[in-house]
Amino acid sequence: MNEKIICFIGGGNMARSLIGGLISDGLPAGRMRVADPDPARLEGLGEAFGVATFADNRAAAEGADVLLLAVKPQVMHQVAQQLAPQVTAGQPLVISIAAGIRSGDLERWLGGEAAVVRCMPNTPALVQSGATALYANPRVSAEQRDLAESILRAVGLTLWLEDEALMDAVTALSGSGPAYFFLVMEALQAAGESLGLPAETARLLTLQTAFGAAKTALECSEGPAVLRQQVTSPGGTTERALQVLEEGGLRELLQRALRAARDRSEELARQLGEQ
Repeated sequence: MNEKIICFIGGGNMARSLIGGLISDGLPAGRMRVADPDPARLEGLGEAFGVATFADNRAAAEGADVLLLAVKPQVMHQVAQQLAPQVTAGQPLVISIAAGIRSGDLERWLGGEAAVVRCMPNTPALVQSGATALYANPRVSAEQRDLAESILRAVGLTLWLEDEALMDAVTALSGSGPAYFFLVMEALQAAGESLGLPAETARLLTLQTAFGAAKTALECSEGPAVLRQQVTSPGGTTERALQVLEEGGLRELLQRALRAARDRSEELARQLGEQ
């Protein structure tokens, strides 16, 4: 990968996290370029990482081996059409991290016959703890798949999907998932305060408990159900609390929430693809 030129179209938070992660993995800053319309953002990226910066997308994309599209879904059509000549001529690997943009639509906007990897990262990628699902269209070679995985792995876990239709389910689970956990943490902190704990105490206990539970689940071979049982003593406090959550329909509520998010993801993909 150290011989490849990677061009980021869009220099927002996700691009910044990927650049930082790649540099930490040993990729030379000189192999990366960033294009963005915001001069202050470009200046900040140049100073922080030493990458080459461009105000013009097409100039940045010239001769790149990888184009990583990190722009808002609403402007992807315009950006892709602008880059179509470079993609047709150079045949780079195109990686999209824009939510809701199907690979077929992106390939069409790029002029056809483009090697496209569609990704769904989540916001913990900003702290190198993300979860990213990837889908490669048939034009992506084995080498390009490895390259895409190496890039996204710089900010966390990567998993491949063989069916692009499942990307909507991924969006519902891990793409939107951090917000679900933030809501739970918000509610737990408030509940702790209602029991008399000082706000800062409730906040710190909530955050460390969430972190510890996630770390335990990641490092143990047992599944969440077994771990839950291990911390639930018969007749104890945890059992009483879990009984309330089960009676309140927590499982069913989460299923409804994910279905709603998946359906909205499918709806947005259809709308964006009509451009």
